[in-house]
Amino acid sequence: MPKAEAALRLPDAAPEEAPVRTLSSAAYLRLRREIIRAELPPGQKINIRELADRYGTGLAPVREALNRLTSEALVTQSDQRGFTVPPLDADDLDELVRARCLLNAMALRESILHGDRAWEEGVLLACHRLARTPRDGGAANEGAPGVRNPNWEDAHRAFHLSLVAGCRSKWLITYCEQLFDAAERYRYISRRAIRQRASANEGEHSAIMQAAIDRDAGRAVELLNAHFTRTADLVRAQLRQTAKPARRAAAN
Repeated sequence: MPKAEAALRLPDAAPEEAPVRTLSSAAYLRLRREIIRAELPPGQKINIRELADRYGTGLAPVREALNRLTSEALVTQSDQRGFTVPPLDADDLDELVRARCLLNAMALRESILHGDRAWEEGVLLACHRLARTPRDGGAANEGAPGVRNPNWEDAHRAFHLSLVAGCRSKWLITYCEQLFDAAERYRYISRRAIRQRASANEGEHSAIMQAAIDRDAGRAVELLNAHFTRTADLVRAQLRQTAKPARRAAAN
């Protein structure tokens, strides 16, 4: 298998069946994951050549991946600095939470109004899978405390997106997906504090699910917004803790 395909774990294919677009998609998924998980720190300038070397691919797929992530606000671009991982700050978090509450409330109300039996079953199944998936560990870190399980992350994302999947608007669903990913960047920097309320989190998910399938739109939206807000409060506290050493260093 060619180096680029091996490094990016592309499906087996003949060279003519693995166009630049496929390499770009693989680079996009890997880079997106690294940004959301803060493996590329907030505020860091992105070196395209360095990424291409590390991913084992050319410059063009990386540039295309960066352009896609720019359109999703996971990367910023300027004429002076090129591509940069956006910083994390309290003002942006407040704006993000407000947008999540507004758009997810709209999409959830529409899903409750128009969702069919298949939508209900999707919400139930997603909640069940989330509850049954360990938050820590994973295939490479079985039961390891403090190591986030990527299967839990996928199940968590799937549950939240299942709630809005019946809204009959691909635009709303897309925006809710993008806002979820943007919020995940903040969740990662405060995952220790969030883990301390893990059991409460699971109860919140179950309560939101029950209100949704009971078709109680007011209750479901209230619970979902409270869930977003409580998580944001923990993130905000972590941002303040992180800022203290930086302020002391600046003062010295």
